Amino acid sequence: MKHKEETHNVYDIIVVGAGHAGCEAAAAAATLGSRTLLITMNMTNMAQMSCNPSIGGIAKGQIVREIDALGGLTGEVTDATMIQFRMLNLSKGPAMWSPRAQNDRMLFSIEWRNRLERIPNLDFWQDSVTELLVEGNRVTGLITTLGMTFYATSVILANGTFLNGIIHIGEKQFHGGRIGERSSKNLTESLKEFGLESNRMKTGTPVRVDGRSLDFSKMTEQPGDKIPGRFSYLNTPGAQKQRSCYLAYTSGEVHDILKTGFSQSPLFTGRIKGTGPRYCPSIEDKIERFADKERHQLFIEPEGWDTVEYYVNGFSSSLPEEVQFAALRKVKGFERARFFRPGYAIEYDYFPPHQLSFSLESKVIENLYLAGQINGTTGYEEAAAQGFMAGINAHLKLQGREPFILKRSEAYIGVLIDDLITKGTEEPYRMFTSRAEYRILLRQDNADFRLTRKAHLLGFATDDRLERMEQKYTAINQIVDFLKKTSITPEEANPMLERCGTAPMSQGSKLSALLLRPQVSIKDMAQDLHPVAHFVENCTDCGNEALEEAEILIKYEGYIQKEQEIADKLSRLEYMALSPETDYHLLKSLSSEAREKLSRIKPETIGQAARISGVSPSDISVLIVHLGR
Repeated sequence: MKHKEETHNVYDIIVVGAGHAGCEAAAAAATLGSRTLLITMNMTNMAQMSCNPSIGGIAKGQIVREIDALGGLTGEVTDATMIQFRMLNLSKGPAMWSPRAQNDRMLFSIEWRNRLERIPNLDFWQDSVTELLVEGNRVTGLITTLGMTFYATSVILANGTFLNGIIHIGEKQFHGGRIGERSSKNLTESLKEFGLESNRMKTGTPVRVDGRSLDFSKMTEQPGDKIPGRFSYLNTPGAQKQRSCYLAYTSGEVHDILKTGFSQSPLFTGRIKGTGPRYCPSIEDKIERFADKERHQLFIEPEGWDTVEYYVNGFSSSLPEEVQFAALRKVKGFERARFFRPGYAIEYDYFPPHQLSFSLESKVIENLYLAGQINGTTGYEEAAAQGFMAGINAHLKLQGREPFILKRSEAYIGVLIDDLITKGTEEPYRMFTSRAEYRILLRQDNADFRLTRKAHLLGFATDDRLERMEQKYTAINQIVDFLKKTSITPEEANPMLERCGTAPMSQGSKLSALLLRPQVSIKDMAQDLHPVAHFVENCTDCGNEALEEAEILIKYEGYIQKEQEIADKLSRLEYMALSPETDYHLLKSLSSEAREKLSRIKPETIGQAARISGVSPSDISVLIVHLGR
């Protein structure tokens, strides 16, 4: 073809959109060796923190650690721009521990751009995409608003909330992908012409306020951890100093003022057609749905080191701006608040993810991948994970290699993608620990052990990263072995046990048995028991991470072993492949609902079919018989 001579506009992979999904996708594809082009409408807003200036949180923190363990960049960028770190849920078991960071929003975007620009195979183009080029059922390139044509073997769409985005503030509405930025038009229509199904979703963001006008003495300070952790398993600097967040609360008076704007709310008047996030509702939605609540909690989060701008987490709203401002000034500490901008809702197009395979490739258009909010998810972390996996899989297909698929028992990323493909979503999908049935296996502390060897085999994780992981787990095994083999006498142990508030020993015991007591930690033992202190002092790699994980492995050994056995048993179903050509309507022994769902989703394995809502165990038995098992 003639255009192939024009090599300046021919790429292996084109990524559309430079949000969290697009940045990880472009970095992954280019790092693995594909010649990659990243197209974005605004090069100054790469990986923009459009909503709150933070990374991680419940289950989301586990995803970021998994991205890092695989060699992605979100964890490293987070550590480099962190202004506060907290490990959430420490009062619960380790399966629930979740790291969360506050970040400097502007530095985060700058750091991402700097890292992307250092990748040799990655080019950039500032523009908007209006049309895909498809020959037969295979994508071949795209056309931009400026009339440029770019050709590629694969295209990854990571458009976020920009596809036909409409912003709502009270009775005002206008087109935009974010406030102050235009939306992307025509691309949805182009995709629909090729047979993809689209729908609408809604999300929102709170007001931003001037911190100089707030009285923080009337709020509750929320500092970071005394010893801040990190997201990356590499030796990143983390937070050398920290900024505090603050807690405030709404009141009945605040709610009454907000209610005066309900008649102008696009949410209640029907102007917003898209489905909003059930787990992160607007403040007006909270008041309506939880009418018995006298107050709601607000988190006041700084946007960076050197800015006075604060993000009011928990006060997302699309009410008229004057109502938002009047209500917020009735919150203690906000009496003299000055505002930078109101909260708003945004409605946008997405493509129901049952139209994708597990590699995130479209089932309709070959070599077209979708990642991030375009798939119906919400959150930076969920988007970054999808982008990372799409970038890897687009590259692998170019090389004629099998796609990289993570199982539900291997990673939260596996849970995320399996949920999207198998169950679909009709509301913005957000990850929670409750979505994962193997939580004790998928802890934030062991993501490197679960995933780094896999990434190294792909050629993604470096030798240095693999070596660091293996050294750490060699030390962990040494600690566990020492604690299980070493005995302690009551005379040695009882003073420590008394200080820990637990019953004394009456006879000798292994150190590991002492550690099973909830009141006793490995740090207590290292501080008060000479054999443990001596061992740790002479163990080269026995740092805090290794000691913490050794303690988890001993305290939760029975739970971990049981969950692993269940995962191994169920994983056998994942290897029983189903043909995409199967005509389920011919299998009359299936329920009518199962025939409809299986025909629409086209599961790739018996395991995936078993997780489809409406497919019963008896339906699965029919499928197994159909396979001749």
